[in-house]
Amino acid sequence: MQQRFEGKTAIVTGAGRNVGAAIAHRLADEGARVAVVDLDEGRGTTVAQKINADHPGSAQWFGCDVSDSEQVQQLVADVVATFGSVDVLVNNVAITDRGATVLELEEDTWHQVLRVCLDSVFLCSKYAGRQMVAAGNGGAIVNIGSTSGYRARVNATAYAAAKAAVLSLTRSVAAQLGEHGIRVNTVVPNKVGSPVGQDVEPEGRKRDNVLNRGAVPADIANAVAFVASDEAGFMTAADILVDGGSLYAGS
Repeated sequence: MQQRFEGKTAIVTGAGRNVGAAIAHRLADEGARVAVVDLDEGRGTTVAQKINADHPGSAQWFGCDVSDSEQVQQLVADVVATFGSVDVLVNNVAITDRGATVLELEEDTWHQVLRVCLDSVFLCSKYAGRQMVAAGNGGAIVNIGSTSGYRARVNATAYAAAKAAVLSLTRSVAAQLGEHGIRVNTVVPNKVGSPVGQDVEPEGRKRDNVLNRGAVPADIANAVAFVASDEAGFMTAADILVDGGSLYAGS
């Protein structure tokens, strides 16, 4: 496998399972030192241990509530102290609301979903971005979006709003950090592996796309590895759809 991230350090949030775990493994396979960020120590350390079994010393679990500013600042400092730099940030962590319309959704749930799905992207981009600027070596930020950010959802309200906001935030941060050689893009999946916040994919999970198969976490990890690498050095402020054409499946 190519070693596109040799000598580089990547922070991956929500890396304890599913898409985040696949991204962490893929970046490590290509030479990166990986900060496996997850609030669940069991899941996070398991992923780090599996990576280290293949690439000794390449990964470490970091516990962090990435919707909390002080914890994010400490995370960035700890990653630099451990691995020496921050070169790639993957904002992957997410939670969702299900089954309630705007008429029933609890306000606490609304705020919690926006904190985890949107505030975390802002905070991690802010403080990892500051570190990248100070180091002067450029960098790459990849935000994991969702096709929910493009269309109406009858069974989710806060999640769709947050993912739509991530698309806009990505473009603004890309415009602001471009002069520092920092590229910022969004990778946009649809129904990958287990549903958001769950460990197991339901049997027979319904999907509508033009490729007639379900996405697997490796599909997203492949796209992230490309767009975070120097091969995508002229790509920024872009939405990279990795959804099997699901946005157009009914067209």
